[in-house]
Order: sequence, then C-alpha cells, then structure tokens
Amino acid sequence: MKVEKNKVVAVSYQLEVEGKIADKSAPGAPLEYIHGGGMLLPKFEAALEGKEPGDGFDFVLSPEDGYGTYNPAYLVDLPKTAFAIDGKVREDLLVVGRIIPMLNQAGQVVQGTVSKVTEDTVTMDFNHQMAGKTLHFTGKLESVRSATDKELTEGLHGEYLPPEEGCGGCHGGGCHKEDGECCGKSKGEGEGCGCGKEGCDCK
Repeated sequence: MKVEKNKVVAVSYQLEVEGKIADKSAPGAPLEYIHGGGMLLPKFEAALEGKEPGDGFDFVLSPEDGYGTYNPAYLVDLPKTAFAIDGKVREDLLVVGRIIPMLNQAGQVVQGTVSKVTEDTVTMDFNHQMAGKTLHFTGKLESVRSATDKELTEGLHGEYLPPEEGCGGCHGGGCHKEDGECCGKSKGEGEGCGCGKEGCDCK
C-alpha cells in the first residue's frame, strides 16, 4: 500500500538542524499521522507521497518550506504582570529559553519562548523554534494503512474534534500540567490548559 491521502502512515525519522540532531522518533515508536490531514508540514508529506513500507527517505526543507523565515516583529515585550497568578508574578516561569504556552487575542494557544527578562518586562519570542532553519529529514516508512471512518472524523488522537468537546485537541488524556495549573489559571477556571496543542481550551 502506498502513501496517499487518508492513509495512516507510520514513519521512523530523524531531524538534523545545523549539523545537530534536533528531533527523532523513539525506537519502536514511529510517528503516526493521517496523510493529507494537514497535521504535518506540507512539503514533508509531499516528500513521502507514493512511498511504500520499507522505503527510506532523505530530504531537505528550506526555511520557506519548513517553519518560515525568522521575523523580528514576533518579538513582543510584555509587562511582568501578564504572568501573575492571584496577583503574584510567576518568576519561576520567567527563565530565558523556557517555552510558555499563551493565548493570543483570538483565543488560540501559541508557543512563546522567553527571550529576555528585565525588572518590569518580559520579551517573548513567538517565532517557531525552527523558524529560519534548514531542516534535514531522514528515516523510513514503517507502515501504511487506510484510516477508519472514526479516524477521518476525529483524527488519530482526537485532534480534529472541536475544542468544546473537551481536550480532544490535546491528543487525549493528561490535559492539565502536572502542577495542576492551566495556562496561568487553576483547573476549572477555563482558559487554555498549557498543553500547547492547537485548538485546545479545556472548557
């Protein structure tokens, strides 16, 4: 069976960026996705189109075909009070390099990286961590099968479900962070859960 739209594809992969391994699938735990579902980079999926189980792959994506070029406009200075919970600023969160899920004006969860911390402000970088990077993918097709009707409707892990149906967008289970907080709010107060999955608001 070949890789084509609406097939569930499992791949073992390694991502190399600037000569270093940036990400890879765990042994015996390949990445699974529904081909053509828009969950992965379009050019990544295009590079696998038509391949069969056992086929290897080795391709490079430019920043434009990956996560885009780096945009300085996505550096945003926020007052420290934006990180306050019950009137107290969470200084433990404000560490340069730390990724903090936040809600944008449209209510969507976006990933921000702490870039700079001063006495009164925090500079957050909302560029994707791989923005401006050339991505070198290598790996192998492990399996290809047809997706079930349920998977086509809900996604492999519920990622196609609307937010109001709970934490479907959180890829199932364990939605709230271990410390019991939910994007700066306690459980049950709404807002995003901090899982970083697009569309999840845990209401």
